[in-house]
Amino acid sequence: MANLTISRLAASAGVGVETVRFYQRKGLMPVPASSGAVRHYDEADVQRLRFIRAAQRAGFSLKEISELLALDASDDRARVQALTRTRLAALDAEMAELAAAKAMLSGLLDECTSGKAGPCPIIATFTASACH
Repeated sequence: MANLTISRLAASAGVGVETVRFYQRKGLMPVPASSGAVRHYDEADVQRLRFIRAAQRAGFSLKEISELLALDASDDRARVQALTRTRLAALDAEMAELAAAKAMLSGLLDECTSGKAGPCPIIATFTASACH
């Protein structure tokens, strides 16, 4: 997979060309030298782009991904573990918030479908929250 154009590189990772250019501007992806008007990418670029996308799906920020990419060459497992533990803690907090939101919405939906007359409890709750 040598000599890929930017569009083929992007397609190989399921992203758009502008995403690759964005990563280049952020310093996450290298900008290869051009031969004429076209820049060429290789398998290492494909792997790097896929790494970035996988790390983003895991919830790492671009700054953290940049650090992970740098750590890949350093063998500093302790720092990689620390970044991962921090990310896991953030995911736990997000999941707790989502579970609380789900419980609240389920309760409000039960109230709303109970057949009682009056304003919908879902709308009333959100309206009351907006006033505070």
